[in-house]
Amino acid sequence: MMKKLLGATLMAAALVGVTAVSSLAQTLKIGYIDSVKIFAENKETQAAEAVYRGDVQQWEAQKQRYEADLAKMGDELNAQSPMLSEEKKAERRLEFQRKMDEYKKFMEDTFGDNGLAAKRNKELTQPIVDKINKLVETIAKEQGLTMVFDVANANIVYADKSLDLTELVLTKLRGQQ
Repeated sequence: MMKKLLGATLMAAALVGVTAVSSLAQTLKIGYIDSVKIFAENKETQAAEAVYRGDVQQWEAQKQRYEADLAKMGDELNAQSPMLSEEKKAERRLEFQRKMDEYKKFMEDTFGDNGLAAKRNKELTQPIVDKINKLVETIAKEQGLTMVFDVANANIVYADKSLDLTELVLTKLRGQQ
């Protein structure tokens, strides 16, 4: 008798589980975008990219001037080294090192992870990204989509907030501590 009751209970639970998964599969509607294509074909993005390329060209020209100056200083130091006193050699090496440090600082400040180039790129593209994301959200809601992926980088661009499990996971994690 107990086995029959347990078997019936398991069968009922399995049926409820299958029904829930089937129901979820029917209501889950997913879409995707290709942000690379959107960016490539968007006039605003093209204009922002042209501005960014102009800025980068100026920074590259400045970088090349630094490199030319350093090369010239190094060549002069090597050529004149036999004729210079130890004191003058040390002075010139120190001057060369200062210029090299200045160059390194310029490179980090301009092309580093948080440099001018990265900031300028974000400044130019973030409003466009925000606009596209807002548009994707509007389209997703109009079409009843649950989630929208970006195939270019496998990110979720839009998701129905009811699918967000973050707080549930955090609550359970807090309960385990």
